Amino acid sequence: MTTERLQGAIDTLKNTKVRMTPQRHAILEYLFESMTHPTADEIYKALEGQFPNMSVATVYNNLRVFKDVGIVKELTYGDASSRFDCVTTEHYHVICNECGKIVDFEYPGIDEVESLAAHVTGFEVETHRMEIYGKCQPCAEQTTKH
Repeated sequence: MTTERLQGAIDTLKNTKVRMTPQRHAILEYLFESMTHPTADEIYKALEGQFPNMSVATVYNNLRVFKDVGIVKELTYGDASSRFDCVTTEHYHVICNECGKIVDFEYPGIDEVESLAAHVTGFEVETHRMEIYGKCQPCAEQTTKH
């Protein structure tokens, strides 16, 4: 599944005439395999051994390219650092208040929420975002041990 989605992202880049460099491929592969919604800094740290000449700016620039062609979404939350999500289907996020872990949560009624909001308010709804906060299982277990 991950390989198919990665290949789909690579095909999308080729269709938009974006050249596939080894760094771009590694960044994309990391995003699709990690599924942790990493920051640009985390991606850089994970790949710096493999690409010693790559800078954090290179990672940011490539993420911007991926975002512009629609294969990556930039997530901004309260901690001020952007996180990047390679799942571009509509979904929600559950976020741990302790460690910051983000997990995807798919709910079949996403379109219904927008339709209802438009109907009730008369707004022309363009997008929405819902975030659910709590403690992930490891953090909850850690809390109960103390």
